[in-house]
Amino acid sequence: QVHLMESGGDSVRSGGSLRLSCTASPYTANLAYMAWFRQPPGKEREGVASIDSDGTTTYSPSVKGRFTISQDDAKNTVYLQMNDLKPEDTAMYYCAAGTSGAGWFLLINPNAVDAWGQGTLVGVAS
Repeated sequence: QVHLMESGGDSVRSGGSLRLSCTASPYTANLAYMAWFRQPPGKEREGVASIDSDGTTTYSPSVKGRFTISQDDAKNTVYLQMNDLKPEDTAMYYCAAGTSGAGWFLLINPNAVDAWGQGTLVGVAS
């Protein structure tokens, strides 16, 4: 069972940047994908970005061009670089991972995710 730990959440002003990190233990070598989801206050959880073991990335249309997902296998860590943040990006951000499937599929089918982190809170003020 993989364990995921997120960090990097904070409060920023509109237009600012943050980098979220998610470290997997014991390792990422057996993972088919890692992904980021978010849940805005009072709303459903939604997929943000995913990265497959072959490096293929997928983004939600709402963040494409502003967010970048990347992975450092040596550190068993996946990152979410978030630029040009907007108030509507305010949410609890969750890391997700699994040993089968493609990231793009899991972004729209969160019930199929194998493992979740506890979340890290991002707030964006206008």
